[in-house]
Amino acid sequence: MTRVGLAALLLVCAAARGSAEQAGGRVGQVGGPGQAGQVGKDARPRARELGISLGVLPPGPLDAITDVSGVRVGHTTLTRGDNIRTGVTAIVPHDGNLFQEKVPAAIFVGNGFGKLMGSTQVRELGEIETPILLTSTLNVPRVADAVIDWMLALPGNETVRSINPIVGETNDGLLNDIRSRPVGRDEVFAALESARSGQVEEGSVGAGTGTTAFGFKGGIGTASRVVPASAGGYTVGVLVQSNFGGVLSIAGAPVGQELGQFYLRDELSPAPNPGSASAGPPQQGGVKRAPIDRADGSIMMVVATDAPIDARNLERLAARAMLGLARTGAASSNGSGDYVIAFSAAPDSRVRSGDAVRRVSVLGNDAMSPLFLAAIEATEEAVVNSLLKATTVVGRDGIRVEALPIDRTVEILRRYGVIKSAR
Repeated sequence: MTRVGLAALLLVCAAARGSAEQAGGRVGQVGGPGQAGQVGKDARPRARELGISLGVLPPGPLDAITDVSGVRVGHTTLTRGDNIRTGVTAIVPHDGNLFQEKVPAAIFVGNGFGKLMGSTQVRELGEIETPILLTSTLNVPRVADAVIDWMLALPGNETVRSINPIVGETNDGLLNDIRSRPVGRDEVFAALESARSGQVEEGSVGAGTGTTAFGFKGGIGTASRVVPASAGGYTVGVLVQSNFGGVLSIAGAPVGQELGQFYLRDELSPAPNPGSASAGPPQQGGVKRAPIDRADGSIMMVVATDAPIDARNLERLAARAMLGLARTGAASSNGSGDYVIAFSAAPDSRVRSGDAVRRVSVLGNDAMSPLFLAAIEATEEAVVNSLLKATTVVGRDGIRVEALPIDRTVEILRRYGVIKSAR
């Protein structure tokens, strides 16, 4: 790796990891059902492991954003005591120095009730010069400060006097003591240094540790699609941080309605009997069931591709992620921040500092349609994976958010013909 003081940085992260563990938390590429506050020990399946096929395009080998060559993902998960359920997720477009070799990028805003630091410069210049960091709302400036430190330390950046960090967020204040703002330099460095290619950890990890979606536990989800060879054979990968509401639909099946958990449920039907399935689990032992009749929240969607696309067409690609989000039943309510960041990881498309003239080949408008479909399908599946992989979490003030019930969901999907084979 080409980083100044890498050994020192790793020592800092190791020390931070040790001190966090002593305090009852965990730092680094960690997560899964064994963490504090998370309920259940069995591994939860992804969509395709259940026989759920969303769309017509095939996924990449990992069905993840890391199917796009060079893209890496890292998490820091913080589960401390009874009230800290948060973290940070890093998406790194390539292995080099991002400031010296920027990537073409664009941002699309579906609904702007949120905080996406660095967005105006991306819209103005059409490029990204730092990794993309996702976190909790009130941690955005702390994460931005840390990623600036990390970028300034890279070899070749000794004279750099301006950094535009890209930091997005969703509000995890239901499960997390959001005012404590526990994500700082050590946690951000740990996520960046642990970022890797290969399989991506999903569910209640990293920036998705304390999030909720459709009244169930949300989190990190990812998926990918490969367009036909006749259209270039390019890959589109998506990673989401789901924390929003609506009426959950999976491949057209009304899962949220069938489970009795959806936006405006209480306004549209009488309150369920306390013992009914749709009433949810009662309060037990100080644990409180989270409210389910809400659609506010946010979602961050990161779209990566190896196709050589300029910023203008990347914005068009980003807009299609909203169509994939809509397929899941999202309401995009007044209080929901729905943001898409899209970038091209194609090596020949990089923007090198100091180049007065750029000569690059990019896809034309007529070549974009297969990629649009890929972004729609990958976004839809990434959201579904974020729900399927998330585990039940008990957090702030004893509030409990249940994971999407796998058995009941499978039964519903079979009934509606989404899953056709017995599994």
